[in-house]
Amino acid sequence: MPLQDQPPIETRCIWDLPLRLFHWTLVVCVVTGWMLGKFGPKIMTLHFYAGYAVIGLLAFRILWGFVGSRPARFSHFLFGPKKTLAYVATLPKRRPSYWPGHNPVGALSVFALLGVLILQVGTGLFIDADDFINTGPLVDWVSYDTARAAAGLHYRLSLLLLALIVLHLGAILFYRFWKRENLVKPMVTGWKEVRKDHPDM
Repeated sequence: MPLQDQPPIETRCIWDLPLRLFHWTLVVCVVTGWMLGKFGPKIMTLHFYAGYAVIGLLAFRILWGFVGSRPARFSHFLFGPKKTLAYVATLPKRRPSYWPGHNPVGALSVFALLGVLILQVGTGLFIDADDFINTGPLVDWVSYDTARAAAGLHYRLSLLLLALIVLHLGAILFYRFWKRENLVKPMVTGWKEVRKDHPDM
C-alpha cells in the first residue's frame, strides 16, 4: 500500500484473556469430540465428556457476549446487510482491513459456528444410538422416534460443523496470504493493529 494511502494505525489489546482462553479451549474440545465421534472407541464416554465441556464453554461465551469486553460483545459485531455487503466489496483488495474485532464476514462465521455447536451439543443430549449404551443423558425425556431423529441430526450437524471449520481455516489463510493480515497472532496475544479512525472503535 502506498504510504499516502496508509490509514492511521495503532496496536490495541482487542481480545481479552477470557475470550482467548475460551477460543483455544473450544478448539481443543471440538476437535477432540469430533475425532472421538468419528474414530474413537465404540463406548463413547470420552466423546460425551468433550460435549459437556463444549456446553460449558458455549454457556460462558453467551454470557461473555453480553458482559465481556466491548469487542467480545455480540452488540459489537452485529452488522446489517448494507455494512456486510460494503465489507465484502473490500475483500479483493490486497491490504489488511485493520478491523477492531470481528469484521462483518467474520461475525457471520462466529454466529454460524455458535449456532451449529449449540444444535450439535443439544441433539447429543437426547441421542439414542440404538445400542442401549451410547445414549444422551436426557434421552428418557423424549420419545424413541425423537431420540432417533436427534441421532440422525447429530450426525448431519457434524458434517456441517466440519464444513464450517474448513471454511474458517480457509478464511484465515486467505487473510494471511492475500490480505496480509495475521488473524491468529491477535487471538494468542490479544493485541492487534487497528485503524485509529475506525467508526467501530
